[in-house]
Amino acid sequence: MSSTSLMAQDKKLADSIIPYTFHFQQTLVVQGHPDFHAKYSGINSFLTHEKAATSITSTIYAGIRPWKNFELYINPELAGGEGLSHATGIAGFPNGETFRVGDPKPKIYLARAYGMYTLPLTSKTEVDSDDLNNVAGTTPTHYLRFIGGKYCLADFFDQNVYSHDPRTQFLNWALMSNAAWDYPADVRGYTMALTIQYRKDNWQVQAATSLEPLEANGPRLNFDYGRSNGEIVEVTHTHTIQQHEGNVRLMAFINEAPMGNYKQAISAAQDTGTPDITSVRRNGRTKYGFGINMDQELTNSGGAFLKASWNDGQNETWAYTEIDHTISAGWLQNGQSWRRPQDNAGVAFVVNGLSKEHRDYLAAGGVGFMIGDGQLNYAPEMIAEVFYQCNITRLHIALSPDYQFVLHPAYNKDRGPVSIIGLRTRVAF
Repeated sequence: MSSTSLMAQDKKLADSIIPYTFHFQQTLVVQGHPDFHAKYSGINSFLTHEKAATSITSTIYAGIRPWKNFELYINPELAGGEGLSHATGIAGFPNGETFRVGDPKPKIYLARAYGMYTLPLTSKTEVDSDDLNNVAGTTPTHYLRFIGGKYCLADFFDQNVYSHDPRTQFLNWALMSNAAWDYPADVRGYTMALTIQYRKDNWQVQAATSLEPLEANGPRLNFDYGRSNGEIVEVTHTHTIQQHEGNVRLMAFINEAPMGNYKQAISAAQDTGTPDITSVRRNGRTKYGFGINMDQELTNSGGAFLKASWNDGQNETWAYTEIDHTISAGWLQNGQSWRRPQDNAGVAFVVNGLSKEHRDYLAAGGVGFMIGDGQLNYAPEMIAEVFYQCNITRLHIALSPDYQFVLHPAYNKDRGPVSIIGLRTRVAF
């Protein structure tokens, strides 16, 4: 048989094999803090004295390409444990692997189940390696893509090479995503959504529409789409500076849900004395905002990021965390310069703030689902985080000591500062 025939036969055989991907991860985070000073505490205050808290997540990432240009993904997940102070008391919460679910017992649920269809608009392609929720193969450099089902919007939006994944990078919530984006999700971070992406070479434009939770930070989604939904559009440009790649992303978003209004809550409480945001919830309320997200490789082993976002802050936070504007920056360094190329180290800084209406509500004794000290002597919440990830390559285990310093937790000069010490253990294959 000729070499040409053999090549044709090999290609035919390869095409007949259905490509698939399968990965697993388990992340355990233990955090604690020494006692700290506080003039007073409220319902949702960070506790001045408490035991260490532990969280655990285990995820299976399974995917298949049953036919050309179409992929299916499913992620069963187990989560258990809890965060410090029941995951309340700090807007930029220190553990991105925990949720406010109440019951610390491990629970299995379906995190993601979605399909993705890619319509090629060119014959030019680039190689795609096997990865989490990514079947190996080729991707056109010019395409239109449709993604529908259950997933986390942050899987596709507000990406950042150096500051995005709490399982391998920074743990703090305000470093996972641009935190003023109150991104639609249930209490565990997932929603039902449709995303449309258009990419041409180094430009990408994408937009999504999705469901909001039925209640603020609640476990169930609201399927009354006409009255409760989230919309986002994002433009990304990838560039190269002196052979180092970088990305710039601009986003705009608007969410609609039966939110409470801070001014109305304060006004309604003139007789009772303590405002309650839940008493003034109405359909048709919105929250809109903007964000910028940049990452840039600066050396062969390290790079920097800068993120900033803002929302109008008139109505209550509905899904993510109580941050109305934020700016963060940091550096992630690979360990090859000290002969540990499988290791990573990072340092980052965050400044979070609130709208005037949000401040007034908390100062009057109101609480949200995340923070509420009963009083408020306002100051921006400032956070610094540093970590070192030591990878044991042969065993696929990573150990990451982590330290976070929180000044003005929950925007309150009368409480803190707080030092939070943690250890993250991750197994993945």
